[in-house]
Amino acid sequence: MELRQVRYFVAVAEELNFGRAAERLLIAGPSLSQQIKALERDLGVRLFDRDRRSVSLTTAGAALLPHARALLEQAEGFQHHARRLSGSEPIRLGYVNWLPADLLARTSAVAQVHIDAWVAPSHTQAMRVADGSLDLAVCWVRTADLEELGLRCRLVGADRLHAVAPGGDAGDIAARETVVLVDEDTTSWSSWNRYAGQLARDTGVRAMRISDNGITGPAFFDHVRRTGRPVLNSPKGQTASVPPDLVRRPVVAPEIYWTWSLVWRRSDLRSEVLGVVDALCDGVGDLGTEGPDAWLPADDPHRRPGPGAAAPADRR
Repeated sequence: MELRQVRYFVAVAEELNFGRAAERLLIAGPSLSQQIKALERDLGVRLFDRDRRSVSLTTAGAALLPHARALLEQAEGFQHHARRLSGSEPIRLGYVNWLPADLLARTSAVAQVHIDAWVAPSHTQAMRVADGSLDLAVCWVRTADLEELGLRCRLVGADRLHAVAPGGDAGDIAARETVVLVDEDTTSWSSWNRYAGQLARDTGVRAMRISDNGITGPAFFDHVRRTGRPVLNSPKGQTASVPPDLVRRPVVAPEIYWTWSLVWRRSDLRSEVLGVVDALCDGVGDLGTEGPDAWLPADDPHRRPGPGAAAPADRR
């Protein structure tokens, strides 16, 4: 029995017509018929009842069809894994809303990178890397996430968050005088809510609960107007145009940063994956996160340890 014969069997079973199955398989009709007869002979069962006008599965054929499909799926999985090991398959990279602008130019010499079209929250993208749906992702992670999911990470980018406020004063604003929104939709905003909660506990920023996904977009600006106070923007709102009745204000004491990690599986030692990591993370430079007035959550893997604190574990 050959794998191609199993593929022929499935095609005929799905078409129930040897002519259509032959066209689908791009082989001659007589050759297909001969291969099915050879498969039946090797298996010792008749797979089809056929005459000049119709083709139908026998009881044995119907019973074997699910197993044949499963066998083909396993074979495709085997080929998929082999291509990954050989480096001939693109490296799949997911993201939330930010990527380095020159990503493809920087990685083209080491691997073919496919940017996944499914834009999802940070915690979702990290889990997709862990389960193998992605090879790499740019997302926000905690040290605990890396340990739980078996991931490694390196710093690839950072955003300094600002506040959006009513009125015309665009001057600095102390963090404790701002508001941070926390959404009840924990599926979409899980990472942001964790971050915002830690920020409120550490800095005195006031946390305000909402239920309309107004962390970003027009609803965010409506919350700013309703509160009448400076509201901290999220990383998804970094590039949004501010309406003329509102202004951006730099947040100080402390300066608030959100980090973007490039994550990959700890067990993934493929040269293409590690090459992409180095291409994107080497020479990232000073992003401001290590400044004396910078704030990052205590469980951020890129947080600089304070006096007397243990140095962070190597995330590579």
